Amino acid sequence: MINEYILSYIALYIVLELYEVSWQKAPTLMEMLGRMYRYYYKNIFLFLIMHPTFYFAIFFAMQTNYNGYALALFVIKGVDIVTKMLFIKQVFIDKKISRELGEMLLTPLGKYTPYLGLFVYPPLIWLALS
Repeated sequence: MINEYILSYIALYIVLELYEVSWQKAPTLMEMLGRMYRYYYKNIFLFLIMHPTFYFAIFFAMQTNYNGYALALFVIKGVDIVTKMLFIKQVFIDKKISRELGEMLLTPLGKYTPYLGLFVYPPLIWLALS
């Protein structure tokens, strides 16, 4: 049975993840990157602030005394942000992308693809606190 303590962490994470989905959601990865680039272009710190789940992951790792599952959450969220930044640089700043990457970025995303994080990360929170 999930106790209130665990449930509160999971609920907080879900709220933060839904916030991120709300401003990033787009029909293709290219449009999603475009939405992110608007914040990145204004200020890189603004772009980073727009990812509260990353800061949640840092806090959560410390709260769980660096539990392996909490560290996994932190590493995945960190790699996610770094990957987004590299794609933004490659597509919008350097303007150098391969044909294959261009095709991938223009491929339509599934209706529920942006919500995958809601199914991937909460189990890590549960495992870290169990």
